[in-house]
Amino acid sequence: MQTLSTKDYLVFLLYFVLIVGYGYWIYNRKKREQTSSKDYFLAEGSLTWWAIGASLIASNISAEQFIGMSGSGFKMGLAIATYEWMSAATLIIVAVFFIPVYIKNKIFTMPQYLNQRYNSNVAMIMAVFWLLLYVLVNLTSILYLGALAISSISGLNLTFCMIFLAFFAIMITLGGMKVIGYTDVIQVFFLILGGLVTTYLALDLVAKEFGSTGAIDGFQLMTTHANDHFHMIFDKSNPNYMDLPGLSVLIGGMLIINLNYWGCNQYITQRALGADLKTARSGILFAAFLKLLMPLIVVIPGIAAFVLYQNGHFQTEMLQDGSLNPDRAYPTLLNLLPVGLKGLSFAALTAAIVASLAGKANSIATIFTLDIYKTKINTDADEKKLVNIGKKTIIIAMLIAVVVAPLLGIDKKGGFQYIQEYTGFVSPGVFAMFILGFFWKKTTSNAALFATIGGFLMSIIFKFIPAFINLSFLNPIGFSVQNSDGIYEIPFIDRMGFVFMICVIGMFFISIYENKKGIQPDGLKVDKTMFKMSPSFIVGSLIVVSIIAALYTVFW
Repeated sequence: MQTLSTKDYLVFLLYFVLIVGYGYWIYNRKKREQTSSKDYFLAEGSLTWWAIGASLIASNISAEQFIGMSGSGFKMGLAIATYEWMSAATLIIVAVFFIPVYIKNKIFTMPQYLNQRYNSNVAMIMAVFWLLLYVLVNLTSILYLGALAISSISGLNLTFCMIFLAFFAIMITLGGMKVIGYTDVIQVFFLILGGLVTTYLALDLVAKEFGSTGAIDGFQLMTTHANDHFHMIFDKSNPNYMDLPGLSVLIGGMLIINLNYWGCNQYITQRALGADLKTARSGILFAAFLKLLMPLIVVIPGIAAFVLYQNGHFQTEMLQDGSLNPDRAYPTLLNLLPVGLKGLSFAALTAAIVASLAGKANSIATIFTLDIYKTKINTDADEKKLVNIGKKTIIIAMLIAVVVAPLLGIDKKGGFQYIQEYTGFVSPGVFAMFILGFFWKKTTSNAALFATIGGFLMSIIFKFIPAFINLSFLNPIGFSVQNSDGIYEIPFIDRMGFVFMICVIGMFFISIYENKKGIQPDGLKVDKTMFKMSPSFIVGSLIVVSIIAALYTVFW
């Protein structure tokens, strides 16, 4: 069993004390300014651009990236980085077109948007759905996968690791969004520093394996000895095409995944909704730059582990229940780190997990308190009562996650790709409902319900239809792939694209039909001036897009 040394624990203890101490200082400094529930949940007007950007990344990067994406790097290579690099481009789209709509219309939660744009029924259905999704899927998976990773590195008991992570996250979350936002800056510092140390040492190991030294030589040797792991766009002959189907990662379902995640997700947009437009956009642009860096931290180590494995290393460490498990790549590398540095990387992984747990718990509390409790349970609740209800919700949600997580078999279902596929059952319909609600005033409430419920049902149909219908006719145009059983399946990213288009078409015809019957919904306040960008934002955006274009050109 692997364990941390005393020096590693001291490094980790320093990180723990720094985060908790800084969080407590921020809480005491800011609590006198806290005058409303929106201030508590959203840190209204308090977060700087760099705090917003750091918090976005800290909330997004967690165990599924460090463990799952490194595992995907081991299995399929740099192509999995499309989730990160396309996120950077998507963040710019969200900053330009989505955030101005939210801020102009004074929208603070996603259910509030649905209530304001459609009706209370749509809002309540989605509020309950998001709560269940966040508590029973997101919170549990982050907690369990994070505890599993920490347990495998430190040798500590899994249940103890879960309780520790939950307690750590609660301590940060109870301080409200101000504490989360500013402690996330330190979390991101540890995340990036510890992650880069792990990457450097992994590349150096590869270099030494072939008689050289240094990270640069290690990277060059990787591109030579694992050339098949350095292609961003797969063709149909690639065994991983089902996960990343060719150009769809650029112009298809990948855009829907990212636009829904970054633009229609309380967990993410909450960081920017309490700021003015200029600050929000600057923070999101900063997050886009950080996103460009993430594959270096979470993908490259997985490829390094693959090269070393191919050369006879980690033959037992990479096994789980007698078979190769790519998700063991990152923990295996961490256990090779020198004393002290292992503690730093351990702190980086913990920072990623705790920041994500805190952000998710805060979003759960926000939706329950503002969109369910205040709306349906106690409409007369004062601001102090709402804040207290939010704090109780955080604790209850975390306790549920600790109890339920071990019962779901999360570790048996795979890592990053599994999470993406099954989140994709709801993403197309939700995104269609949001995007038409933003920019087409004629969209009706029934059309939104069609997208929400119908999109989910269609995703299930597209998933299981290959068992009943031969989809080989789609193969010549790249929309079906033959699996090991000889059945033609639709890659889940393409499936999302199909469902999204059907939802949009269905919403269009339902809305037109209802418009003719005299139903004229209230659109949001939208005008062209809202989307005007500052010169500095334009320059920064062009730099991000140019870097992405260069990366895809080099590693096509």
